[in-house]
Amino acid sequence: MNDKTNKNSIIRLFNVSKRFGGKLALKDITLDIEQGELIFISGPSGAGKSTLLKILYLAQKASEGQILIDGMNLARISSSKLPFLRRRFGMIFQDFKLIPNRTVFENVALVLEAAGEKPSFIRKKVMQVLRTTGMEKKFNTLPPTLSGGEQQRVAVARAVVGEPSVVFADEPTGSLDSKSAQAILDFLMGYHKKGATVLIVSHNLHLLERTVSGRNIEISEGRIKRIATIFQDKERKQ
Repeated sequence: MNDKTNKNSIIRLFNVSKRFGGKLALKDITLDIEQGELIFISGPSGAGKSTLLKILYLAQKASEGQILIDGMNLARISSSKLPFLRRRFGMIFQDFKLIPNRTVFENVALVLEAAGEKPSFIRKKVMQVLRTTGMEKKFNTLPPTLSGGEQQRVAVARAVVGEPSVVFADEPTGSLDSKSAQAILDFLMGYHKKGATVLIVSHNLHLLERTVSGRNIEISEGRIKRIATIFQDKERKQ
């Protein structure tokens, strides 16, 4: 199912399926995502939401179908080039995935270090992003001493420090209190307004709907059940 086909699409999926052993986790997914879109992926536990996101940010390979990113067919890209493609993405996880024995600054700086940036640029850029996420004063702190909301702010800073064109967020507010969750969403919406494509997997659409508008892709039993425009009464037909 698909409701839009556009030459500005940054990610395109054609009849994508994912198998784990003999079980189909995703079935025949066809989808276009345009540059600058805000996408929510919703559905019940086990529906395939996170699997779809992992395929999109190249953590897993599709079992069947075709995936194009900026017109590049992943089936024709060598495995040695995939890490460079992944650097164009920012990723935020529910469980943060920060390195516990490295400071806040060091966790965020890793992205720029991997890209080969100069130390002077890294320090300036990391501190700038930590200011925008409200974590500047804790740049020398180890993650385990931070609250969940603070750790997620660091994870967000790490995701955007390289100025990716696409940000993926897998249940970014799932383990946070309402105030911290709102702060994370506000930051993501601000980054989206700068022109980035943002994809959020979340079961908490009520919270999201109070904040923003975008496309909601509902997944059920591994298939796209519905695509709707949030805050609009008229749903797009599949």
